[in-house]
Amino acid sequence: MPFSSPAVQALLPIALLTLSNVFMSFAWYGHLKYKSSPLAVAILASWAIALVEYCFAVPANRFGSDVYTTAELKTMQEVITLTVFGFFSVLVMKEPFTLNHLVGFALIVAGAFFVFRAPL
Repeated sequence: MPFSSPAVQALLPIALLTLSNVFMSFAWYGHLKYKSSPLAVAILASWAIALVEYCFAVPANRFGSDVYTTAELKTMQEVITLTVFGFFSVLVMKEPFTLNHLVGFALIVAGAFFVFRAPL
């Protein structure tokens, strides 16, 4: 990794995965606010946004693999995805965030705890 600080090495993948997931949320779900536009337009726009998403995701995983295992990177990505999506669904899609969502997300975070925990 081109960064020597251990803190930067640990935090950079998290920051890049977060940015990646912001773009991916818009690519996958943003078009739902514009259902009157043709599906082909939604697909092309989503692909364009997803290209930007990959520009963050690929370096996040490349740099992150120097610090984290692939299982840790994937788990981190899933937790970040749910966090970003929670904000996206409330702020952009104007959907309620319910106790059911919170409990479901908390169970996934509990699973992530065991991925990052030392072997049992």
